[in-house]
Amino acid sequence: MPETENLEQRPVQEEDLIYALDIGTRSVIGMLGRVEEGRVRILAVEKQPHPKRAMMDGQIEDIAQVATVVSKVTQRLEKSMGRTLTRACVAAAGRALRMERGHGVLELAETGKIGEELMGKLEAAAVAEAEQALRQGEADTQRLFLVGYTVTQLQLDNYPMVSLLGHTGRVLEADVVATFLPGEVIDSLYAVMQQAGLEVASLTLEPIAALNAAIPAELRLLNLALVDIGAGTSDIAICRDGSVVGYTMATVAGDELTEALMRGYLVDYRTAEEMKTALGKSQHITFTDILGMEQTCEAEEILDTVSTATASLVGEVADRVLELNGGPPSALFLAGGGSKFTSLREKMAEALKMDDRRVAMAGAHFKTSAYSDVVELNDPEYTTPLGIAISAGLGLISDSYRILLNGRPAKLFRNGRLTALELLMMNGYSYRDLLGRNGKSVVLDVDGKRLAFHGEPSIPAQLRINGEEGRPSDVVHAGDRIEFVPAQDGVDRTVLAREVMEQLGVSELWMDGELVSPEEELPTRSQLESRSGGIPTQPAVRRAAAAPTPVPDTPAPTPRARTAVPEVAQAAAMSAPRAATTPPPAAPAPSAAPAAASGPGAEPASEPPQQIPTIQHQFQLNGQPLILPPKPDGAPYYLMDLLQYSGIDFKHLDRPVRLRVNGQGCTFQQKLEQNDQVEIRYDG
Repeated sequence: MPETENLEQRPVQEEDLIYALDIGTRSVIGMLGRVEEGRVRILAVEKQPHPKRAMMDGQIEDIAQVATVVSKVTQRLEKSMGRTLTRACVAAAGRALRMERGHGVLELAETGKIGEELMGKLEAAAVAEAEQALRQGEADTQRLFLVGYTVTQLQLDNYPMVSLLGHTGRVLEADVVATFLPGEVIDSLYAVMQQAGLEVASLTLEPIAALNAAIPAELRLLNLALVDIGAGTSDIAICRDGSVVGYTMATVAGDELTEALMRGYLVDYRTAEEMKTALGKSQHITFTDILGMEQTCEAEEILDTVSTATASLVGEVADRVLELNGGPPSALFLAGGGSKFTSLREKMAEALKMDDRRVAMAGAHFKTSAYSDVVELNDPEYTTPLGIAISAGLGLISDSYRILLNGRPAKLFRNGRLTALELLMMNGYSYRDLLGRNGKSVVLDVDGKRLAFHGEPSIPAQLRINGEEGRPSDVVHAGDRIEFVPAQDGVDRTVLAREVMEQLGVSELWMDGELVSPEEELPTRSQLESRSGGIPTQPAVRRAAAAPTPVPDTPAPTPRARTAVPEVAQAAAMSAPRAATTPPPAAPAPSAAPAAASGPGAEPASEPPQQIPTIQHQFQLNGQPLILPPKPDGAPYYLMDLLQYSGIDFKHLDRPVRLRVNGQGCTFQQKLEQNDQVEIRYDG
């Protein structure tokens, strides 16, 4: 029977059949398993080395070659199980992990009870500070995916707390350790899966997966470290007090030892790997070098040859553990193929100044979560693939394929409570995508009076959860369908001279003693004189300064030159409900007043030009009076119009912002009335 017919007759992968793929620097390991009685039963395992270097330090470089190796592993597993595999659980390498600490503060206007919403805002503020610290000195264009974060400390009114939920107070503080991945790491992994014809069923991090296999949750009350030494990278995870408190990695691993053997004995990579594996098993190692000469060396001599590389590997890994943990852990587990190198365990204990009885090979606790009748699982090399299977099978990570973002499986990295905002950040969106900025306005000085033409308002983001309008702080669950359209910036306003002439009912505009063409675009802050029939409509006003203060007779802070709604901060977007009001108009409508006759000796217009409304708008902004001139078209003021007078730099926010009108929470599009009490201030 043709092979194609056999393939067509194979049943498709069942929902409960777990396919775990560990795409490593030197090889790909695939495992199939099912959950039975609370543990993952491993049914089949396949391993395929890369024929040549296609990955560097855990990062995929040759997508096509890696996809070919993944396909070979998949085909062999399909044959052994008689199933067509369509989806796999994978893990992203920790090579490019970037970790940063962040601090968030919320200062409430009055003492109140702390709920999930406030905690979400507090933690988001801390994560935002961590991301901002990572972006310092870098281009804003790099996409950072939030892998996850851990709250390391909480304070309420300067008093340390284990939890803030249900308590009352005014000043809330949180410290977090947030971990991010550059977008290209995730993109290359998904590209490999697509070329191999597989869907990503779930996604986690390699150090998280390894931790889930090697250290069961009930042991995480202890201060434990896991070091997963692969071929290209050594991933490190730390846990204590019941949770994982940080991840990091070192770009030294087993390849450093292999390459030292290649240089010392003139052998190829495969031979060096065989020599490395034989160490500890035999006193004499026999090999053939690249010149075709067979040699036999004592194991002690070979260990001396790689001693410098070994010391470098152990030293750097130990430094990272001490930095991340703040000191030696209570115990340390070694995992990964590179950890099997002889004497590495003892050297690691020495570098960390730990009792060598407290440094052990991972594998002793695998049986807590997994077992197999076909393969011996207590091999440290199986830590990551087994951890991927355990993480997915036992629900230790969110099932990505069960949460759709804009019709496609969302990329998720961690388990537990997950908000829509966190989901968006894990998929490459940032806080600035939640609300755009208004288009820039053009402010002119005509005959000593301020004339403003407003830019188009931004189009706020649209967020729907299972077809219903949602907020970024809403908690999402497996099976949810998320639809998100990022905010769009408003169009900057441009003003031609003729628009001003039409609005004021004048025939000429002059700037710096020169007549302005009706089709000339006027830059903001221009100082102009208007004339009808060559006679100034009022005495010319020449100012040595730039533009006049836009708010006459008011002690309001000096406004920023940019009056648009800024790239929004996270907390303002999280706390604000979806806008229910109509956005402000894009620009003032031009006056219908006819242009006056022009030319020398022309009579003044028989009817006076249409007058700009003169009723001033009065508000209380953060407890201080604020008087604003009327808009030229008589349009009302919106809360977004007052942002420039708040004294807050919205483009570089590092804390949540509270928006209120008359004591009630509101959005940027809130329409204002005379004497409204407006709050635009930091929450903390």
